[in-house]
Order: sequence, then C-alpha cells, then structure tokens
Amino acid sequence: MSVDPNRPSAARIYDCYLGGRHNFAVDRAMAERALALVPEISRIARANRAFLDRAVRYAAGRGIRQFLDIGSGIPTEGNVHEIARSIDPQARVVYVDVDPAAVVHARQILDGDPLTAVVQADLLRAAQILGDPQVKALLDPDEPVCLLLVALLHFVPDTPELREALRTYHDTLVPGSILVVSHATRAVEGLADLYTRTGLSTVPRDEAELAGLIEGWEPVAPGLVRSPLWRPEPGGDADDPAGFALLVAVAERV
Repeated sequence: MSVDPNRPSAARIYDCYLGGRHNFAVDRAMAERALALVPEISRIARANRAFLDRAVRYAAGRGIRQFLDIGSGIPTEGNVHEIARSIDPQARVVYVDVDPAAVVHARQILDGDPLTAVVQADLLRAAQILGDPQVKALLDPDEPVCLLLVALLHFVPDTPELREALRTYHDTLVPGSILVVSHATRAVEGLADLYTRTGLSTVPRDEAELAGLIEGWEPVAPGLVRSPLWRPEPGGDADDPAGFALLVAVAERV
C-alpha cells in the first residue's frame, strides 16, 4: 500500500484541522491555506465531530451495536468505536476509506482490537465493501447497521455510479438500520475551489441536492438540518455559526 507524502490527503488535512499528528508537511501547508481562506474551518471540523458523537449515541441508544463508517479518515479521539463502546463495550465497527494513508494510520492505531477492522475501498464499490471478508466477519447482515457517511459525499460527484452505490447500501441493510450523513454547503464554496485545484474534487450541495442522495431513508426529527440544530446538547454548539456550514441528517431504513 503506497502512501505519497508529497500529495495532500483529505483525511490528513482533516486531521490537521482537529489538531492531530497523523499528517505530513504538504497537508499542513494545505490546511494553512484553507484556514487563511475560511478561518472558522477548524470549528467547522469540530462541529462535525460533535454531530458524529450525538448521532452515534442516538444509534447506540436505539440498540444498534454494529457500525460501518465509510470515508472514516484517520481515527482520532472520540471516534465511532469509542463512542459506541461507551454504551456497549461489545460494539463492532468497520472503518472504510479509499485513502491508503488513512488506512495505514487506522490500522496502526487500531491494531490488536478484535472488534474493529479497517478496509481500503471506494464508497462507489458498495458490493465490494459489503462482501468484504472483514465486513462479513464483524457485521451480521441480519441485524441493523449504522452506516456513516460523515463529511464524505461532498468529495463525490453526482453520477449514476454514486446513485447506484447508495441504492445498494439502502437495499442491502435491513430495516431498522440507520444512516448518518454530514455534508458541506455552498457556504464553503471558496474552500471547495481550493480543494479541487489541488486534486481533491469537492462538490458542495444544498438541502434539496442532499435530500435527493439519501432518498429512501426516513429522516428522524429534526430532519435534514444544519449541524448545530441536530439534537444539540445543553451547553453544546447550537449557537456556533461555524457549524451552519454543514448539512446533517440521521435517517432510518424502514
């Protein structure tokens, strides 16, 4: 598995925003350019992590004990397995990312954890992911799964392949499964242009466009909203405008 330290990685740049250490000079340089363009980008990233925390707790509170996190990036403090296991220590998590750098770091961090696995695969290869031996070994297809597509879809152009992949996930996962999604809005259009110019194609979307991508899933209250408005916790980020650059939803397979 080849990792190019001279090419920026979306996962490692995100790690920079969160104050992580799993990044290279090229990623830090890209993060600095992004911060100059959108000074609140680190707060947006933290708002995304806060939503992830609330959404995983919601799913675990509904009795879900298996999680498929696609576009997972580099595991950091407060990741899916840690959140889920605060509710059930036996929760099982499969992390999936197309970026070899993210996969290498994730395997190093999670080495020796029998209830997690890390798979390198593309979101668009739904049948490959769902049929992967590691996925099948950890996740029971007859039980509900929490599918996480957090800060991922805005890196994927709207193509028939994307629509087909999303239908495959929906149709394969059993009723009671939950989808968790967050997505950049056009409030960060300039940042999207910067990413695209450096080879990280980025596609901000509005509410109607994101709703079309998750069609077939039934959003739970309060529906498709800006990040701080999805079931905020007392003293949380409900009043932080940075989080409003993100659309989020938690939806059920009925």
